[in-house]
Amino acid sequence: MAKKKFKAESKRLLDMMINSIYTHREIFLRELISNSSDAIDKIYYKALTDENLEFDKNNYFIKIDMDKENRILKVSDTGIGMTKEGLESNLGTIAKSGSLAFKKENNLKDGHDIIGQFGVGFYSAFMVSDSVTVISKALGEETAHKWESNGTAGYTIEECEKDSVGTEIILKIKESTEDDQFDDYLEEYKIKSIVKKYSDFVRYPIKMETSSTKLKEGTEDEYEDITEEQIVNSMVPIWRKNKNELTDEDYGNFYEEKRYGFDKPLKHLHVSVDGMIRYDAIMFIPGSIPFDFYSKEYEKGLELYSSGILIMEKCQDLLPDYFSFVKGMVDSEDLSLNISRELLQHDRQLKFIAKNIKTKIKNELASMLKHDREDYETFYNTFGRQLKYGIYDNYGADKDVIQDLIMFYSSKEKKLVILDEYIERMPEDQKFIYYATGESYDRIEKLPQTELVADKGFEILYFTEDIDEFAIRMLMNYKEKEFKSVSSNDLGLETEEEKKEIEAANEENKEMFDLMKDILGDKVKAVRISKRLKNHPVCIANEGEVSVEMEKILSQMPNGQEVKADKVLEINSSHEVYQSLKDAYENDKDKLGLYTKLLYNQALLIEGLSIGDPVEFTNDICQLMK
Repeated sequence: MAKKKFKAESKRLLDMMINSIYTHREIFLRELISNSSDAIDKIYYKALTDENLEFDKNNYFIKIDMDKENRILKVSDTGIGMTKEGLESNLGTIAKSGSLAFKKENNLKDGHDIIGQFGVGFYSAFMVSDSVTVISKALGEETAHKWESNGTAGYTIEECEKDSVGTEIILKIKESTEDDQFDDYLEEYKIKSIVKKYSDFVRYPIKMETSSTKLKEGTEDEYEDITEEQIVNSMVPIWRKNKNELTDEDYGNFYEEKRYGFDKPLKHLHVSVDGMIRYDAIMFIPGSIPFDFYSKEYEKGLELYSSGILIMEKCQDLLPDYFSFVKGMVDSEDLSLNISRELLQHDRQLKFIAKNIKTKIKNELASMLKHDREDYETFYNTFGRQLKYGIYDNYGADKDVIQDLIMFYSSKEKKLVILDEYIERMPEDQKFIYYATGESYDRIEKLPQTELVADKGFEILYFTEDIDEFAIRMLMNYKEKEFKSVSSNDLGLETEEEKKEIEAANEENKEMFDLMKDILGDKVKAVRISKRLKNHPVCIANEGEVSVEMEKILSQMPNGQEVKADKVLEINSSHEVYQSLKDAYENDKDKLGLYTKLLYNQALLIEGLSIGDPVEFTNDICQLMK
């Protein structure tokens, strides 16, 4: 029989199909099953308009058979089948889509869910096969036909025997090599795992002969191998079921089956949108953090399905980074896919879905915060850091989405509070939202800089994570109230009279403070009387955009060593140390130098900063003791 050539640029195009378009070889089975599902769908749609054609779903299925000895893998279906002309048209012309033509011929619009519209998926079989044989008998035809090809050389078509309507695709699996284990595609466990991964929710049963061992009847220790036909796919996805019929246990089982995590999720979201773009989604807020969450290896994203067929395991575009902890899936029949169905052809639909999903997650977290505070705090202690990164990331583009969800420890409440709760408790005369930074709540509580703000009765938010101050600087204000560090140069607490008194005191001590500044050099920008200290002798304040805490964080980064805060050494004029400084300035300038260096190092230690020269510091202490 003469071999026919493909009607397209066969060798070049088929080579591209096999070697370039698909990134994973196992995709071939997804494509063949999708084609089989389409073939059964076509009978169903014909039955809608043909009174003589009955559609009993129990009579329609897809079957997978394996013959390891002869290296044969067969995928068969009870679908509509193909005529000789159909085989010629659909398989002889690469990238000709029989499904797309069927939709046009039968005027099937949106809502008629035929998967394969590109006519390319069939050729993915050549990624794992030396040859492919298709035996098909079309609905209403007496004769079956066999299409056969070993790839780019061409194909043959001839009449053959087949009792029932439908199609069989027979693959002669390649021999394994050092690089490629084609033997895997003849293993029952491997085929079942591919079906579960990509085609678990195809709406028709996928049957396989499965092997197992059981105890022989009437014996106590003799076993026998048995083979039985088994349906290996779930068929009806949970997201297409009525929410009212599902329980928390059902969602928990789905979370476990999909291996989204080994924990128990805190919350689930079941979303069904039927509008301009239709999609279903089930998403989970995990109860614990994945071990690799803050590593480069962690991949965010939701599983993306098109009409129940898995397209992408991790679609990163569906989630913003600050919601990267969310697990789950999205299924839509309205996505425009490329010919391999592994990538999206247009991102308009995806952007629409992603925008809706972002809103749904935000609303669910807000609801948890309002109605399940304990659960929310559990969530926040686990993933709150990621929300704060979201405020800082991308120049604060999404800060308005997240700002109502972030929490900080309160000096008054002694627990986590949201910014709105802080605002509600603010006295009328309080101008700013005050915060203090440090390694722990205990360390912050002992900071000298908190004295004046606390004495005024104002609440202070405690920042203990390295991202906190960066996020707040990006946020700048909340409900028109500006954030203010307790270490800031201007706390906005002094009366005009107090400001004048401090200015006068600084002017009176100008020469002493200038000398102290010269002793410390470029370590400080200035020395002056403190406006904030009550009991402590000294502290460090900062001017400019970079705070002392930011300096600590940036100094630990590879490219941040040179970033320094503009430090000001503040002296408590009500403390005995102040009088000692004045006496030393008037009578012993060397002693003033000793006192100045000791006070500066003391202030650094209080801030949790390292002192420049520990040996010099200890020598200064010894000198003081003498």
